Amino acid sequence: MTVDGKSIHEPWYEVKAGQSVEVQGKLIELQKKIYILLNKPKDFLSTVADERGRKSVLDLIRPEISERLYPIGRLDRNTTGLLVLTNDGDLTQKLAHPRYEVKKIYHVIVDKPLHERDVQKIMQGVELEDGVVSVDALQFVPGEPKTNLTIKIHSGKYRVIRRLFAYLGYEIIKLDRINYAGLTKKGLSVGSWRYLTDKEVASLKKYGSVE
Repeated sequence: MTVDGKSIHEPWYEVKAGQSVEVQGKLIELQKKIYILLNKPKDFLSTVADERGRKSVLDLIRPEISERLYPIGRLDRNTTGLLVLTNDGDLTQKLAHPRYEVKKIYHVIVDKPLHERDVQKIMQGVELEDGVVSVDALQFVPGEPKTNLTIKIHSGKYRVIRRLFAYLGYEIIKLDRINYAGLTKKGLSVGSWRYLTDKEVASLKKYGSVE
């Protein structure tokens, strides 16, 4: 391998942006890393493709973005809110791993007022079929009925909030992720997206301990 015409023999050598890399005389094109924050609408899947032809979150960024991106984590079809899309496999793997306990905040509306005893159960931890679910914080939305609340959680279990409330006898009417790893929906309308700033990307990498 050569980098900028210089032979490199160390397998751990880190190629920097803008450098020319050749392997066996063939120029290697390095893929540009892309980081996008999307405000997912309802009825879109957090998948790259769907065998049934249903709408994917990738449809919201095409044709402007042609690169193959992947969502970090998932939001189910009926859940709205923040989703990070990237082609940075290392960051995706890190932030999706439970050990990093990525914090998420959801706005939740349930079908009936949340009873105080159930608030206590949630805060103490509820054991579901795949383990105990711990919530970091729960608050009622000021000035709104007791059906309207926000939950801060770090669990990455599948459909964990829906399953948590179903276990306690509540149906979720609305579930919207309003904060992901410190990123917010400020200035981002439903269905729209933007590139993450360099500062935001650096914060995510620090969050996931990616060097």
